[in-house]
Amino acid sequence: MTWLMLLGALLCMLRVGLGTPDSEGFPPRTPHNCPHKCICAADLLSCTGLGLQDVPAELPAATADLDLSHNALQRLRPGWLAPLFQLRALHLGHNELEALGRGVFANASGLRLLDLSSNALRALGRHDLDGLGALEKLLLFNNRLVHLDKHAFHGLSALSHLYLGCNELASFSFDHLYGLSATHLLTLDLSSNRLVHISIPELAALPAFLKNGLYLHNNPLPCDCRLYHLLQRWHQRGLSAVRDFAREYICLAFKVPASRVRFFQHSHVFENCSSAPALGLERPEEHLHALVGRSLRLYCNTSVPAMRIAWVSPQQELLRAPGSRDGSIAVLADGSLAIGNVQEQHAGLFVCLATGPRLHHNQTHEYNVSVHFPRPEPEAFNTGFTTLLGCAVGLVLVLLYLFAPPPRTPSPLHELSAQSSVLSTTPPDAPSRKASVHKHVVFLEPGRRGLNGRVQLAVAEEFDLCNPGGLQLKAGSESASSIGSEGPMTT
Repeated sequence: MTWLMLLGALLCMLRVGLGTPDSEGFPPRTPHNCPHKCICAADLLSCTGLGLQDVPAELPAATADLDLSHNALQRLRPGWLAPLFQLRALHLGHNELEALGRGVFANASGLRLLDLSSNALRALGRHDLDGLGALEKLLLFNNRLVHLDKHAFHGLSALSHLYLGCNELASFSFDHLYGLSATHLLTLDLSSNRLVHISIPELAALPAFLKNGLYLHNNPLPCDCRLYHLLQRWHQRGLSAVRDFAREYICLAFKVPASRVRFFQHSHVFENCSSAPALGLERPEEHLHALVGRSLRLYCNTSVPAMRIAWVSPQQELLRAPGSRDGSIAVLADGSLAIGNVQEQHAGLFVCLATGPRLHHNQTHEYNVSVHFPRPEPEAFNTGFTTLLGCAVGLVLVLLYLFAPPPRTPSPLHELSAQSSVLSTTPPDAPSRKASVHKHVVFLEPGRRGLNGRVQLAVAEEFDLCNPGGLQLKAGSESASSIGSEGPMTT
């Protein structure tokens, strides 16, 4: 029995020493079909920075995001994406691709993002991008693009962001946009190219939401008066593509690189330009004022009924029925836009885009909406209460007038009594005698300046006007001599 126990202990020690399949001694399992040195995580496949010259032969079918950037890829074979039916994003930036070719993206109908930036592409052919009907974002910046086929982007009906900056394009047609649909396109980056030839009427006819995302800075644009006034108006309207890069908009005054002028910093170059030719380039937007908490309705007015109507909000969101993502904006069956509860976020430029076979060209209508807070309403005016209050106040004033004693103010006669003489028929030193009703007290003010010494008579309260003869005057020597000099005074 003892030897059995020793044997069991020995086996336990061996198991601990060797470890288990889950211990650190065993490498992690590699997903099925994951290329060598690549990283596979769920639906993500990353083969970046491996120096690959060709795409790996086998790729996991469940891949939704494929990253092959920062390699040395020079070509892509047709149909190479056929197994990746779930692919949504493809990163091919920072490689050595010089051309694409027909059928390269033929099996990528579900692709949403395609990054071809920082390669060596020099041209885009008519069928290079076939099969990308669901593509929303295309990155082609930092290549060597010189030529774009007239229908290079035909079929990219869902494309909303196109980046063509840092290339060598000398011209660009804004009339047909090389097959693009202006209904969805929100960002068009043409910055840092060699654009010299540009159609200003075509530029002015673009929808407002595309103008907001049209980047033309760092191009040798011509110093044209109409172009200057057009960009100046975009800058005043606050279009972000012009406002954010205002310092980098330049033009050539004499068609030589040394004559570069900054549009918004050296405006004296355009002092002799008349704004009259530029007035008719753009259709002015309609200004509307809305109150917070109220409703707002916008109509897409077109010359003839349109088959399809879309709106673009101030936040650059493409609005179709039923409406915005947050539910605050509704697009109705007739194409009109309705906001049930206006908020501050609804301020800005709303653009309606109408398309249809009966329209000769796409028509747009712009609404510049300003949102204000409503003023507080004044309290209701109660006529009955104010009338009753007025009557009560009037009654109180009448009672005060009738029954309140008048205010006692010192009479100026009392002030003069200190300086005046007392004239009376009864001597003041006979206190036992009562003054008769026909005996009166008169105050005289002698020696007063301005009177030439004349005696001024002040009549007391009980002065008898019918018997003034009993009044005796007492005056000082100065007043008497003055009277004598002037002549006799009759009393």
